[in-house]
Amino acid sequence: MNNKNLSRRSNTRRGFTIIEVIVIVVILGVLAAVIAPRLLGRVGQAKRSTAETNAAAIASSVELFLADCGSIPSGTKLEDFLMRCPPGVEEAKWKQNGPYLKNADQIKDPWGRPFMIVMPGKKNADFDIVSYGADGAPGGEGDNADVVKP
Repeated sequence: MNNKNLSRRSNTRRGFTIIEVIVIVVILGVLAAVIAPRLLGRVGQAKRSTAETNAAAIASSVELFLADCGSIPSGTKLEDFLMRCPPGVEEAKWKQNGPYLKNADQIKDPWGRPFMIVMPGKKNADFDIVSYGADGAPGGEGDNADVVKP
């Protein structure tokens, strides 16, 4: 090789042509269009599954409270008797296993709203732990469906 050919090679730029860039962008767009709906559906399923698990754990805490203290004071929210001793309940009994939940985040569903206790329960005799799903309204289907435990 002579010096003339060597200098010509080093001066030429190598890179993508506009056609190659367009093809890559189109391929990425098609992949995103196919994969994104599947991933978004999984997020909703994961939140619903988390809500069911958390509601079941709260229901277990409520059952433990009932075993220790006898009854739930009417008109109270979950945090009123699971995290601190409510009025009308003997503090020594409550402190046997209380607090029944360690922090306020355990009372919130995956959509950021607090779980509710419904007494008497519509699904169960004593009580239901309820989350109204993604829309926060009773009823619904899919991600908006109610979660009721135990």
